Amino acid sequence: MLPPFIIEQIRQREERERQRRDISQPRVEIPVEQRPARPPSEIDAEDDPDRGVVIVDLMG
Repeated sequence: MLPPFIIEQIRQREERERQRRDISQPRVEIPVEQRPARPPSEIDAEDDPDRGVVIVDLMG
């Protein structure tokens, strides 16, 4: 069994290596369109009160 300080040193070394690899990886940023938040009244108006669940039995 290794002493706790050795385990911590190994963990820190692995974390630094992981960060170094992550930084060197190329990244693609996807532009996301920011939409303004809608008031609750608009959100409630979109909900259809007649919507429901349909169960289809394919085994029968």
